[in-house]
Amino acid sequence: MTADEPTILATSAGFERGKYGIFDLRPGPIHHFAAELADAGPTAKVCFLHQAVGDPENWIGATYAAFARTEYRTSHLQLFPMPNHDDVRAHLLDQDVIWVNGGSVANLCAVWRVHGLDEILYEAWQAGVVLGGVSAGSICWHVGGSTDSFGLELRGFTDGLGWLPYSNGVHYDAEEQRRPKMHELIGDGTLPDGYATDDGAGLVYRGTRLAEVVADKEGALGYELKRAADGSVTETPLPTRVLKPNP
Repeated sequence: MTADEPTILATSAGFERGKYGIFDLRPGPIHHFAAELADAGPTAKVCFLHQAVGDPENWIGATYAAFARTEYRTSHLQLFPMPNHDDVRAHLLDQDVIWVNGGSVANLCAVWRVHGLDEILYEAWQAGVVLGGVSAGSICWHVGGSTDSFGLELRGFTDGLGWLPYSNGVHYDAEEQRRPKMHELIGDGTLPDGYATDDGAGLVYRGTRLAEVVADKEGALGYELKRAADGSVTETPLPTRVLKPNP
């Protein structure tokens, strides 16, 4: 099964973390919600992409470990040092959910374009495969956002895939530079109007329309950001539905 229309889940939410580090992860409510959006249930086929951090083996292994206690049929696509599937297009089009983890959004989009993955992912999106992700895996579908891809001081990124014609701010409440940088970038016209998410929140797009904001915890919100004629930016908190906790 797939979504009944092109669907993107762009978030600042991800795995639940235990006390023992990277190999003590569990799927978050946001992952289960992505499977619901795909109408695929507890045995959904979920493929993970870690190009934003260069496909490190520890993160790939941690992802499989996180899902080992579930019925989800998980896989991964790596591009470093080479693709791990002979037919990348066939593998991705066969998924219910494609989930993109965080890291450098600038590197992510550049590597995808080199491998033609931008075209394949667009085809998957149009076919009803739910595309989702966190941080870089959220910004990438938009025109751009604020990023630490170029250093600790945030800069504007304007070379996203652009299927969603908005800017996207992530980690909005968790990193002190995020909110003022998004206001600056939208206010000076570097980025278009858009949306932002606190840690734990996610934006559900049906086609290119924002359909809903969800969160994996109380208090996490999504926001609409709009530029006024004088260059000021209005920030409006959006109604945000809290997802059911994991069983």
